[in-house]
Amino acid sequence: MRFGAGQRLRRNDDFRAVREQGRRVDCGAFLLTWRVRPAESSAAPARVGVVASRASVGDAVHRNRAKRRLREIYRRHQTLVPAGLDLVLTARGALLRLEYAEVEQRFVQACQKFAAPSVRV
Repeated sequence: MRFGAGQRLRRNDDFRAVREQGRRVDCGAFLLTWRVRPAESSAAPARVGVVASRASVGDAVHRNRAKRRLREIYRRHQTLVPAGLDLVLTARGALLRLEYAEVEQRFVQACQKFAAPSVRV
């Protein structure tokens, strides 16, 4: 399943808003940052953006592999993310050193934070 334009963060302003106004969960291998969208778009599906920098992950091959891994984990578990949220998944170098199942488990555990009372969806 591919992500449509409505399921991805595309504009720099959207990424910036999530980073500046959002909440963070440090998962070791990646950083999950989320923000509840304004009320007028809260019924829209969750959107995700994946980031991997050269400084933290490495060359283009490693960055692309890290992004593919995070996108696939999100795709498999997108039902855990409530509608109306914007997510930014930031890859770190440890992402490619861990087993896929371990990274997937960390994502699922991080998604449990969305059920916290501070997230109103």
